[in-house]
Amino acid sequence: MQFFWSRKKSIAEAEDAHGRILVEQKGSMRYLVFGEDSEQSAVCMRFPLRLQYEYSRAMLLGALCHDAPETALFMGLGAGALVRSCLDALPGLFDAEVIELRPEVVRLAQQYMGFKDDERLTLRVGDALELLESAEQADLVFLDLYNEQGPSRAHMAWDFLAGCQARLSPGGWLVINQWALLDSKPLATPLLQGLFAGHYWEVPVTEGNVILLIPASTEQNLPVEQLRTRAAAVGKRQGHDLLSLVNNIRLASR
Repeated sequence: MQFFWSRKKSIAEAEDAHGRILVEQKGSMRYLVFGEDSEQSAVCMRFPLRLQYEYSRAMLLGALCHDAPETALFMGLGAGALVRSCLDALPGLFDAEVIELRPEVVRLAQQYMGFKDDERLTLRVGDALELLESAEQADLVFLDLYNEQGPSRAHMAWDFLAGCQARLSPGGWLVINQWALLDSKPLATPLLQGLFAGHYWEVPVTEGNVILLIPASTEQNLPVEQLRTRAAAVGKRQGHDLLSLVNNIRLASR
């Protein structure tokens, strides 16, 4: 039996050219949903810095690969949970640009998911495939462009992915939330291998995705011990387990 207080209830709804968007609530949890049941984001309104999905925590781990990031580019806002956690975790981050395709996603995130304006943020509404070229160079670039069917074509477009890496400042890191196939390899592995010369790392996560950690240069290596130290500190501060994700990092699939 499912009791009435255990069910999600819809608290907001919008429709645009890309489909339906819902905000659902269950207790202190709120969910951003595309279409009928494609859950995109979740936020605990009591503990908003606590990332609810393992893939989001793995993307935050990617941010910790950089010694002292000052600038970041986020492509795909969702509920804004990752942006908020990065702003909290990275004290030197003073300039963060966000590109989001759907104005209604921005509105719902601000009105219902606790995403707030911040003087460090610049928010642009539009297609990342068109706006990337005009984005500023950044120490960190995050790619998380999904709709209710799955990843956008940006996740499999050679020129666009090359452009993402080209936006990195020296020493920077590109962090991609990529779909995983049944063998746990990321979608478009041959393309990724060719484009990035096989020089990147993967973090498989429970949602069936693989987070890719891609450096600006093949001369960069993953700072594993520093990553452990930073992951322990940020995890304690925000209330997540990031250290187990460090242990799951593997070399690029072939």
